[in-house]
Amino acid sequence: MSEPHLHATHPALIARLKRADGHLRAVIEMIEAGKPCLEIAQQLHAVEKAVVNAKRALIHDHMDHCLDTEHSEQDRADLKTIARYL
Repeated sequence: MSEPHLHATHPALIARLKRADGHLRAVIEMIEAGKPCLEIAQQLHAVEKAVVNAKRALIHDHMDHCLDTEHSEQDRADLKTIARYL
């Protein structure tokens, strides 16, 4: 079994995802309670953005800490920019 792969940013990422999880649970409750579709869609959009932002933060962290050090700062900046389109 391999050792855990942890970064200093992971606790903040975990907290962000736990908030998104709680928000998603609230959206499920909204659907079960029969709330208006517009309200549900707005809240689902917020959950989606939270998860996308968490994914982006994880990818950026990986680029900063796991890529070969032979890459220049400009290479890393370019990778971060293109990662927005994942």
